[in-house]
Amino acid sequence: MALPGRRSSTFTRLLRHGFTDPSAAERLLDAPVMSLVRSDPMLLDALGATADPDLALRGLVRLAEAQRPEELRVLLDTVVTAKPLRDRLLGVLGSSEALGDHLVRHPGDWHVLVTYELADLHPGVEEFERGLAEATDPVSLRVAYRRCLLAIAARDVCGTADFAQTAAELADLATATLRAALAIAKASAPEDAALCRLAVIAMGKCGGHELNYVSDVDVIFVGEPADGVGGAAEGIDEGKAIQAATRLASHLMRICSESTIEGSIWPVDANLRPEGRNGPLVRTLSSHLAYYQRWAKTWEFQALLKARPVAGDPMLGAQYIEAVSPLVWQAAEREHFVSDVQKMRRRVVDNIPPGQVERELKLGPGGLRDVEFAVQLLQLVHGRSDSSLHSGSTLEALAALAAGGYVGRADAAQLDEAYRFLRAMEHRIQLYRLRRTHLVPEDEADLRRLGRSLGLRGDPVAELNRTWRRHASVVRRLHEKLFYRPLLDAVAQLAPGEIRLSPRAARQRLEALGYADPAAALRHLEALSSGVSRKAAIQRTLLPVLLGWFADSADPDAGLLGFRKVSDALGKTPWYLRLLRDEGAAAENLARVLSAGRLAPDLLLRAPEAVAILGDPQGLAPRGREPLEQEVLAAVGRAETAEGAVATARGMRRRELFRTTAADIIGSYGTEESPAEEDPGALVDRVGNAVTDLNAATLAGALRAVVRERWGDTLPTRFAVLGMGRFGGHELSYGSDADVLFVHEPREGVGEHEAARAANEVVAEMRRLLQVPTSDPPLLIDADLRPEGKSGPMVRTLASYAAYYRRWALVWESQALLRAEPMAGDADLGRRFIELVDPLRYPAEGLGEDAVREIRKLKARMETERLPRGADPTLHTKLGRGGLSDVEWTVQLIQMRYGWAEPGLRTTRTREALAAACAADLLSAEDARILDEAWVLATRVRNGVMLVRGRPGDTFPSDGRELGAMGRYLGYGPGHVGDMLDDYRRTTRRARAVVEELFYGAAS
Repeated sequence: MALPGRRSSTFTRLLRHGFTDPSAAERLLDAPVMSLVRSDPMLLDALGATADPDLALRGLVRLAEAQRPEELRVLLDTVVTAKPLRDRLLGVLGSSEALGDHLVRHPGDWHVLVTYELADLHPGVEEFERGLAEATDPVSLRVAYRRCLLAIAARDVCGTADFAQTAAELADLATATLRAALAIAKASAPEDAALCRLAVIAMGKCGGHELNYVSDVDVIFVGEPADGVGGAAEGIDEGKAIQAATRLASHLMRICSESTIEGSIWPVDANLRPEGRNGPLVRTLSSHLAYYQRWAKTWEFQALLKARPVAGDPMLGAQYIEAVSPLVWQAAEREHFVSDVQKMRRRVVDNIPPGQVERELKLGPGGLRDVEFAVQLLQLVHGRSDSSLHSGSTLEALAALAAGGYVGRADAAQLDEAYRFLRAMEHRIQLYRLRRTHLVPEDEADLRRLGRSLGLRGDPVAELNRTWRRHASVVRRLHEKLFYRPLLDAVAQLAPGEIRLSPRAARQRLEALGYADPAAALRHLEALSSGVSRKAAIQRTLLPVLLGWFADSADPDAGLLGFRKVSDALGKTPWYLRLLRDEGAAAENLARVLSAGRLAPDLLLRAPEAVAILGDPQGLAPRGREPLEQEVLAAVGRAETAEGAVATARGMRRRELFRTTAADIIGSYGTEESPAEEDPGALVDRVGNAVTDLNAATLAGALRAVVRERWGDTLPTRFAVLGMGRFGGHELSYGSDADVLFVHEPREGVGEHEAARAANEVVAEMRRLLQVPTSDPPLLIDADLRPEGKSGPMVRTLASYAAYYRRWALVWESQALLRAEPMAGDADLGRRFIELVDPLRYPAEGLGEDAVREIRKLKARMETERLPRGADPTLHTKLGRGGLSDVEWTVQLIQMRYGWAEPGLRTTRTREALAAACAADLLSAEDARILDEAWVLATRVRNGVMLVRGRPGDTFPSDGRELGAMGRYLGYGPGHVGDMLDDYRRTTRRARAVVEELFYGAAS
């Protein structure tokens, strides 16, 4: 028994050497098998140098207990006298519980750590083949594999091999293992081996010579009939040879993948083959080529970057690589290259479970996949004309990109360092239990061991997290680092001796990023960033990030061109570039707005100073009618002429339209700081309310300006403007006219004729001033819903309206009045007009059956007569199947039938009326949801068409870029235009079925 003094001293020493459980360590040191080494003064130092001293000591005791007596002394003597062996052995035991278990099962395998071939040198495939040579069955192959793995791990944890060497050795060991497994498979089925030639092509990290400790080994199998056997003259069917090759390939996969007490080696994954898991496991070379030439997607060529023959028939493997290589280096010229690349990049992060994103070392933001993906994309872009980039290794390719000037040297060095550190983390995480994982552990003890294994000994956990986050932050900026900054170097004046992209390489880079006119893009970059001025310096800081945001849109060229125009217009404004540089949201918001279509940039370029809106945290919030009207009326009061006053009001309207469009785009697309808004209905309501309030305020200003110039403060007649249609329903789209009715009432002592003349003069002048051609968008006023339509007087008195509606009103006119709402002018007159028409639009006891039939006939006739010739009825948002007209007429019929009894139905707004009808059990919740969804979607499409094309339309654009922009606005990623159209058709088809039942059905 140890004396108390000795125990206290040993306990303290153990703590000092990094043991977390000194009491357990003391007990292990007192174990009988440790009698020969417990007094060794260097033992605690050696244990303290490991990643986990407790684990290393526990593993050493277990290994010693597993030895035969005669072997125990050899082991312990070697531990005491041979420092290199001790360091390697304890290093492995302190880093890998799984390899410690292997040594306990196979106690003699520790000798592999002292043989010179596997101790200090870096073996290749041939050395590993010798290490596996005695394996004749799957179990012995697994044991031999782990024995070789011991030597690799020992060099790794002791620092005699860096990450790249370790990854290459693991790939070489995988190559030797595949060859051994194939030999075993052939030995068990010699008749199959005689029929075929089989080549095993390594893909992924194995093909790139950068394998993990535990990773799927991706392969592709190529088969051909054996020489002299498969020709037609011999009568041997090629299919039989491929069947034999398939059996051999399947047996190889089972040998490596199946698990026993020795564990499995690793899964062999053949899903990168043509057609994936649905395709044949083995194909002939000609079959591979036929698939790649006709059917392969961009990601398949990206995967082939790392293809390397590793086992089987070497000539066939070489023929495969020679045949597919030209296809790989033409991939960047494919029609959908950019959209495919963007889709792949998004898919990486989308597939991570939300709770794991922050711990995901491989796939998360700033992770390994980001570096690998970016390097591979640059290889595909520039490897077309530069064969020095044709490498399967990420680090070799990165070095070649730097040497060729495609990546800045400092950027490449930072990414090289980050990639090495992240891969070393991945290796040590997997080494512990030899499990395939890329998640950084959460347990404190695991993090401590991981940090210490990477040489972080002061405060391992804190240092590990700090270093990891620093490197991840570098990688997060990789698109700026790898893609965009060299483009600026291509057009900037560099110091002598510095390498930059050639004009051709810069154009290739821009083309691969989705720029349709790379030559023009280069001219814009040169104009923006050349020179030594402070403005050019700030632009060189901003442009790399902006180029990335532009490239993430459907029309990068438009975004860059718009940015140049705005920058030219505001070039001498001191706050402009400072705003973009210092307010991160402003720059991203501007990039999104400029590349989303034509309307918002057109509005901005007419008054570029409105860009300040994008930097104000509250700048995108819509302003209500009251503050808008106050601003307009104040401006009118300061103006000297009506024309000047209305011009000011129209300028305000243009600015606020830009605010609304920018908020809509950013709410739909989202930014890094503000994700896309999830509720499309909220986006539609916000746009409808904002444009309605804006137009109402503009009308109020125009009315005040015209009256003030001609009549002073008081018009001879009271005058009011009633909103109709979408205007009255607060549902205006960007391209909507303002449907109105004008009503007046002579003031006391004013004759009918004089009042009517004054009212008509007001209307005529308002319409002229609001539509006169200027740089501001016009506000078109449409009064065709007035009594007698275009044939009737433009303005009527309230009494005239009453007389007309009492005697002549048709059912469609009553229906149109459902959306009447006062918008400008005399508030009391507007209120009395609404009181006049309420009995018409909400008739007591509801509509009679004759009136219902009349409405149905009108709707049916409109469907057949008003749909434009050649228009697709499944995609027309207004008059098409399940579109706006279908939903609105259905809701309005319900309002006219039941509004007299249900107060909630007495609203001008379609969605409110629909919700009220549902609450009153006039239709089911499901039917209401279907109609609402279709109405919202159709409205968003109309808004999107205006945003993208700059002019109104009721159908989806036919131009590919415009259609892509529409998809992005509606929340569809690149390449999903077909899904967008399918979803629209499906949504409106369901809505039409509800309309058929509710509107045309016989039920009351």
